[in-house]
Amino acid sequence: MTSPLSTPPAPLAAKKTPVLLITGASQGIGAAIAQVFAANLPGVRLALVARNAENLAVTAHTCTVSGATVATFPCDVTDEAAVTTLAAAVGQRFGTVDVLINNAGVFVAAPFVETKVADFDRIVAANLRSAFLITQAFVPAMIAQKYGDVFFMSSIAGLGAYPNSAAYCAAKFGVTGLAQVLRAETREHGVRVCCVHPGATWSPSWSGSGVAEERIMPAADVAQAFFDIYKLGRRTVVEEIVLRPQLGDL
Repeated sequence: MTSPLSTPPAPLAAKKTPVLLITGASQGIGAAIAQVFAANLPGVRLALVARNAENLAVTAHTCTVSGATVATFPCDVTDEAAVTTLAAAVGQRFGTVDVLINNAGVFVAAPFVETKVADFDRIVAANLRSAFLITQAFVPAMIAQKYGDVFFMSSIAGLGAYPNSAAYCAAKFGVTGLAQVLRAETREHGVRVCCVHPGATWSPSWSGSGVAEERIMPAADVAQAFFDIYKLGRRTVVEEIVLRPQLGDL
C-alpha cells in the first residue's frame, strides 16, 4: 500500500495530467473506472479510496502496470473526521483533485416494513452521506482553480421506485438531487457535474445470486461511459446518463 505522506504535493502549475479520486475503488465499477482511466489516459494520477486496503492494493497494481501513478487511501467515507484526514493526505500526495468520482455505496434488499432503522441509516450513509462529505472536501479547490469534474454514482433506483429497496431508493434519489444542486451552484466556476444512473451491473455482490453474468452489464462498459463523458470538450457537460442492460431491467 502506498503511503499518502511519502511525496510532497505537486504545484498546481506543474500539473500535466489530471488527478482522479475514486471512492469505492476496491472492486466492481470503482475498480473498473480506475483501470479504464489508467489504460486510456497516459500519466494519469489516481487516488484510490475504499475501506478494504487489501483489495485496493490489487486495483492499484493493475493500474500501475498500465502506467498510472497510484496511491491508495483506506478510508471510511461515511466518517466526517476520516474524510477530513483523507483530504489532507490526498492534498499532500497529489495536490488538487481534478476529477472526483463518488462511487462508494452499498445495497441491501428488504421490504419497507421490515427495514430496520440501523440498516436504513447505514445504507443512506454509504450512498448519500459519503458523497456529500467527499464532495464538500474536494470541490472548493476545484472552484478555486475554475476547473474540475464531479461524477455521482446514482442508479436507476434513483429515478424510479424499486420494491424491497426503500433505503437504497431514498439514498439514490438523494444522490440525484445532490448532483443537480451541485451542478446549479458550480457551472459558472468551470466545474462539470454528471450523475450516472446504471441498471444492473456485474460485480462481486452478484456472485451466488443466481443471475447469469451475461444477463447484466459488465462493469467495464459502465466505466467506459465515465471516461468518454470526461473526454468531451469543456464546453459540453453530460448532466445525467442512464445505462441499462440490453435485455432490460431485472
